[in-house]
Amino acid sequence: MASGVTVSDEVIRVFNDMKVRKSSSSDEVKKRKKAVLFCLSDDKKKIVVEEGKQILVGDIGDSVDDPYACFVKLLPLNDCRYGLYDATYETKESKKEDLVFIFWAPEGAPLKSKMIYASSKDAIKKKFTGIKHEWQVNGLDDIQDRTTLAEKLGGNVVVSLEGRPL
Repeated sequence: MASGVTVSDEVIRVFNDMKVRKSSSSDEVKKRKKAVLFCLSDDKKKIVVEEGKQILVGDIGDSVDDPYACFVKLLPLNDCRYGLYDATYETKESKKEDLVFIFWAPEGAPLKSKMIYASSKDAIKKKFTGIKHEWQVNGLDDIQDRTTLAEKLGGNVVVSLEGRPL
């Protein structure tokens, strides 16, 4: 069931900026988003970029030590969100970067919120073409342990995530 919720142009622009890794100056790379959260607008009619809920590549090593742990802390404990996380990981063969689409629906979220986010998920996913990894998360227990994300990215072949061994 579709909810009739639309996706704002800014959400699509943020996705395209994260997806396209063109060679750019180090200043441009620092401004690239490592992670971002999306929420419903106040009138529940649009999916928008959530103000202040992002991690920039340039923050890593400066104000952000562990980007994955920092991303987990951005998630609200009592409401749903959509997220994009640009995961950097290594397998035994190579280094990789993949965008992960996350649907955050914690058990503590109101039922109405869970329903509208669930029924609007297809609207945002249709705009995010080429996403290989989708992850529905229902609580901190599911997301705090980085090995769960590693399993989503490549099963047991992933040896490190964000430069940290698993």
